[in-house]
Amino acid sequence: MQTPFSLLFRIHFSLLLLLPSLSLSSVSELSTLMALKASLDPQNQFLTSWTRSANPCGGDFEGVACDERGRVVNISLQGKGLWGRIPAAVGGLKSLTGLYLHFNSLNGEIPKEITNLSELTDLYLNVNNLSGEIPPQFANMPNLQVLQLCYNTLTGSIPLQLRNLKRLSVLALQYNQLTGAIPASLGELKALTRLDLSFNSLFGSVPAKLADAPMLQVLDIRNNSLSGTVPQALKRLNGGFQYKNNPHLCGVGFSDLHVCSASDGWDPNRPEPYQPSNLSANGFPHSAQNRTAEDLPESVNLNPDCSRTSCSKTSKSPQVGVALGVIGLFVAFTVSGLFTFSWYRRRKQKIGSAFDSSDSRLSTDQAKEVYMKSASPLISLEYSNGWDPVAKGCSGFSQEVLESFMFNLEEVERATQCFSEVNLLEKSNFSAIYKGILRDGSVVAVKCIAKTSCKSDEAEFLKGLKILTSLKHENLVRLRGFCCSKGRGECFLIYDFIPNGSLLQYLDVEEGSGTALEWSTRVSIINGIAKGIAYLHGNKGNKPAMVHQNISAEKALIDTNYKPMISNSGLHKLLADDIIFSLLKASAAMGYLAPEYTTTGRFTGKSDVYAFGMIILQILSGKRKITQFVRQGAEFCRFEDFIDQNLEGKFSESEAAKLGKLALLCTNESPNHRPSMENVMQELSGFVSC
Repeated sequence: MQTPFSLLFRIHFSLLLLLPSLSLSSVSELSTLMALKASLDPQNQFLTSWTRSANPCGGDFEGVACDERGRVVNISLQGKGLWGRIPAAVGGLKSLTGLYLHFNSLNGEIPKEITNLSELTDLYLNVNNLSGEIPPQFANMPNLQVLQLCYNTLTGSIPLQLRNLKRLSVLALQYNQLTGAIPASLGELKALTRLDLSFNSLFGSVPAKLADAPMLQVLDIRNNSLSGTVPQALKRLNGGFQYKNNPHLCGVGFSDLHVCSASDGWDPNRPEPYQPSNLSANGFPHSAQNRTAEDLPESVNLNPDCSRTSCSKTSKSPQVGVALGVIGLFVAFTVSGLFTFSWYRRRKQKIGSAFDSSDSRLSTDQAKEVYMKSASPLISLEYSNGWDPVAKGCSGFSQEVLESFMFNLEEVERATQCFSEVNLLEKSNFSAIYKGILRDGSVVAVKCIAKTSCKSDEAEFLKGLKILTSLKHENLVRLRGFCCSKGRGECFLIYDFIPNGSLLQYLDVEEGSGTALEWSTRVSIINGIAKGIAYLHGNKGNKPAMVHQNISAEKALIDTNYKPMISNSGLHKLLADDIIFSLLKASAAMGYLAPEYTTTGRFTGKSDVYAFGMIILQILSGKRKITQFVRQGAEFCRFEDFIDQNLEGKFSESEAAKLGKLALLCTNESPNHRPSMENVMQELSGFVSC
């Protein structure tokens, strides 16, 4: 006979069996997620939605996504301000396919338990404060495709075991403190497309075997201590091979590299990376006489026909000593570098590939939902793969322009903390602007423009981009660089950040607030805007004459010295026609659009002059909306009607009168009766000090 307790237990158990697998799985992983939270966010500042009473797979846990079986498959916590450590408990999330913890301040070592995630395809730990060595156990992750460990303080060398990652496509290890040689076995990775080892302390030669990786497109080894001959086979990468700031590299057919000679310590009969300074008095490398070929670093390419005792009949000549010395030389560097061999890595921009239709992954529809809700902004499932206007050498750009203006996506992401909402300054239907900080500490504004908002013809888009790079004037916001991402389907324009906002915020200031601009400042702003427009209209240097098309108080930014900086100059050269038209509607509503545009549909220099005249009236009156009453005040010199009352009479009447007349002239209904900007500058120079 069943007891009430046993009957209740059986009923309860039966109900559990009827519950969806989502609940069962999420409950079993809840404790693991809470342990993860406690370590990543020890003071519960950022992951407040992660609570024991919430359902991880019900949308309650920020940045967590599950599959249809209720198993956690994606954790996206990039740019959240996390400053704790990655706990060993993370290895308990056995179904995890994507882990995105980049752009935080996490510290400590990478736990080896993370390598228990056998389903993981994407691991983003870049831009943190992680230390220690790269766990060689990463080799036990058969599905790993993207390994991002860059911008940390990792030490040690690149683990030889990485050769086992047969699906690895991106390995990003740049900006760490790695030492040792580059493993030649990385060339065995058939899926590898990008290998970035730049800005470390790697030494030895560049393995010729790296060129064997059939899918390799980018190899970046800049700023290391590499030496010896660069394999000619790497020429196939063209601009994808970056090798600058390795002063001891030499080779034929590479720009900036000299032909190898004896002065480089190069011997055609001796493998790299050893130089004469590595030899002991008896011709062997220091502390290496008793080593064997098995101890040599992988970057050494030994003749497969040679043995330790003989190589060929010619080896009985004095070349025997040379050959033995060579072997010993490699051993020596191995001794100094081998003890540090223990790490590896990989790279970026491929999160979308982490999802497939298998049971253990998100379906396409689920992945879209994850992207829309909370997951990484790097996840892109619907972007066009055919748009990449500045790929493969940026045809049409000089090398100087490329080096000074080209940013990579990682730099943009790092500057904006992966486009964190905390850094969002402005958002419109066609773009978003983020505040960012570059590695050199300079503050920038990053304008993100979707591919669908850009000119559809890539040649036209590229032409517009070239024009933007040619604009250089003290009263134009400086373009620092650009980056176009094929994967994200966006173009990013990086400008200097102007701290005091736009002129718009200095209009309609309440009387007595003390924030109104002084008269001399207003005159200086008018003069600066005029100089910026005049520069655009002129044809100087490599810059063609052009019109702005969208001058307004909002586009006149004010720096710390109250100098005006015109923004969005030349932007219309990049944008699609419908986007430009939508922007013009806002200008028309504010009164900046010249009346002839409604009949001609064309912009000329006189269109900009009209908008400039409206800005003069706004600055003089301190008002955003210019009425007929203000215009009449300027016409008849009734200062009380067109001069800002916040000035309390502290202004030059002669300058006010002349500026009022100039504003009316610039806003004449007929473009033929408006002055050119050259004439405007002559008029201003007569009574305004530049």
